[in-house]
Amino acid sequence: MMDWTDRHCRVFHRHLTRRALLYTEMLTTGAIIHGDRQRLLGFDAVEHPVALQLGGSDARELAEAARIGEEFGYDEINLNVGCPSDRVKDGRFGACLMAEPELVASCVDAMKRAVAIPVTVKCRIGIDDQDPEVALDTLARAVVAAGSDALIVHARKAWLNGLSPKENRDIPPLDYDRVYRLKRAMPDVPIIINGGIPAIDEARAHLAHVDGVMLGRAAYQEPWRLLSVDPEIFGEAAPHATMQDALEAMMPYIEEQLARGTRLHAITRHFVGAFHAVPGARAFRRHLAEQGVKPGAGVSVLRDAIARIGGAVPAEAAA
Repeated sequence: MMDWTDRHCRVFHRHLTRRALLYTEMLTTGAIIHGDRQRLLGFDAVEHPVALQLGGSDARELAEAARIGEEFGYDEINLNVGCPSDRVKDGRFGACLMAEPELVASCVDAMKRAVAIPVTVKCRIGIDDQDPEVALDTLARAVVAAGSDALIVHARKAWLNGLSPKENRDIPPLDYDRVYRLKRAMPDVPIIINGGIPAIDEARAHLAHVDGVMLGRAAYQEPWRLLSVDPEIFGEAAPHATMQDALEAMMPYIEEQLARGTRLHAITRHFVGAFHAVPGARAFRRHLAEQGVKPGAGVSVLRDAIARIGGAVPAEAAA
């Protein structure tokens, strides 16, 4: 979810669910150690619980980046061993590390020694010509032995040779049963399933087999679905009854960010799918796209866009 789940996106999603654990976009160890940490790692307290997702393969650098993340107040450190993008492969991190389980384990061990908060790993079921039965078990057992507190498994292979990053999100077939088998083999290890899960009712079905469900594109592209997470999964009321209410609750945060020099579009670009398939949704998106990018655009632009929606939009309205 690089370039997607930034701090503004996460504040928005937190207004839709109090209970879901939010994840940052993947950040490289080099960026964190040598870059503008406040810009990269700063977040609003409302985002808790929130996990910092790291990319890297040098144990000492990962330990340092994890320690920095803990100091910033993150609730979990997650090592990404699943991203198939070209720049990730070239940098020797992400999904290519599925081929080096002992290296990943050494990284987890170093991170666990560096921080007191949970350290988790996100991976694929395998890469390229690997046998997922062997590859996933080997990686899982190595990182758990090194201290990983949970494993998040994208239930697809990643084909690093032959498929683009975009194709890797759709073409390799999903194998949820493989993740279920991992859970049965490691009953005491929290296993979270990920990949191609489009709706909360399907997430609930997966919870009969695993300990958690991660939503990626579905949560971002159709964020209205998150309004049903707390009632459907946790048996609690959603933070807001409608998407309109949630966006209205975002206004103080937006005004604060604008006062700091943030452009409106940097925040509202995450609202594009807020009213998917609802009358007025196209007009809502068009107004934000045309007016939100203008210099000096303020919250009135968002309010004008919301006014183009036909009626209240509760959770699962567009299901």
